Amino acid sequence: MKRVVVGLSGGVDSSVTAYLLQQQGYEVIGMFMKNWHDDSVTISNECPWLDDSNDAMIVAQHLGIPFQAIDLSAEYKKRIVDYMFAEYQRGRTPNPDVLCNREIKFDIFLNAALKLGADFVATGHYARKAEIQQNGKTTYRLLAGKDPNKDQSYFLCQLTQEQLSRSLFPIGELLKPEVRAIAKKINLVTADKKDSQGLCFVGKVHLPDFLQQKLQSKKGKVIEVPAESTAFSNGYAADDLVGLSTPYTLETTLGKVVGEHNGAHYYTIGQRKGLNIGGHAKPLFVIGTDTDENVIYTGMGDDHPGLYRRGLFIPNADEHWVRPDLRLNVNETAQYEARIRYRQKLEACTLHKKAEGLYIIFDKPQKSITPGQFAAWYKDEELVGSGVIN
Repeated sequence: MKRVVVGLSGGVDSSVTAYLLQQQGYEVIGMFMKNWHDDSVTISNECPWLDDSNDAMIVAQHLGIPFQAIDLSAEYKKRIVDYMFAEYQRGRTPNPDVLCNREIKFDIFLNAALKLGADFVATGHYARKAEIQQNGKTTYRLLAGKDPNKDQSYFLCQLTQEQLSRSLFPIGELLKPEVRAIAKKINLVTADKKDSQGLCFVGKVHLPDFLQQKLQSKKGKVIEVPAESTAFSNGYAADDLVGLSTPYTLETTLGKVVGEHNGAHYYTIGQRKGLNIGGHAKPLFVIGTDTDENVIYTGMGDDHPGLYRRGLFIPNADEHWVRPDLRLNVNETAQYEARIRYRQKLEACTLHKKAEGLYIIFDKPQKSITPGQFAAWYKDEELVGSGVIN
């Protein structure tokens, strides 16, 4: 009998995951990851992980499977939280959920499971895994979940072949209402529990409060740049990969001061809330940040040209192929569809591999391409690769 350790989060998805694996004849062990108890930084006034841990334990008892909690808070702080602070300090916007999967669930947690003699780890992700045989070797494919409203393949975009070989995603074939129906049918305590919002296995986070505990607030100027500014010239040739992929060069001389902020590192490209500046016909959006000069650049309306760009660049060090056999060689190109954030609809693009890294040029300009976030590219329903936007 194959042994599988399920990451029980205290939510309905992982609960049903454990049940389905049990029904499929696996020996199932439930494990709760405790990822946070740093008293020097408060994530929120609530303490969701205590409730979640209790719910996970109740589910394990109900299913009659062994249960244990594992404290990964030291690793989580080092690999996720410290990285987040460093990225925001640089004026970039990290994605902690993608990192949590790469660094915690499918690395440290996976290794802990293997020490328990597990053959696999399983999570409640809405994603699927498939296999193909190539030259006598198994290649693993990461596929989108069947539920188009819940597909979470994007969050798994940094997984390796080795990690995929040890992973199971039992609810990837189901729609969310089907998952809840199963939970109700077998009387799971989590059947009607709301989906968690916030950091992976940590809970809800009010990001500005969180960041202000480590990053000093510092008053600076909010500058509004008019839509007709020459900074947004899109007159790059189709083969000017660098031009199409470079963030706009914004300077304080381009616009007028319209307000004050508490620190450029608290803001991200495309952000609308939190500026608190009135007197405009349309809302202001952040179109650029300069953490060295502590300046935020804004544009009026969500059709402002400063919000849109055709391309992005991923340096070699940040380029990752879930399917290494499809990796592009220098000067090769390929047609894919890509997204630059979770739940964004896939957009047609061309990947251009150059000596310095990978350029992704979209058929249509994309809104709010944000440094520090992940771009993931797909061929049909398969996630083929990803990388950190420069």
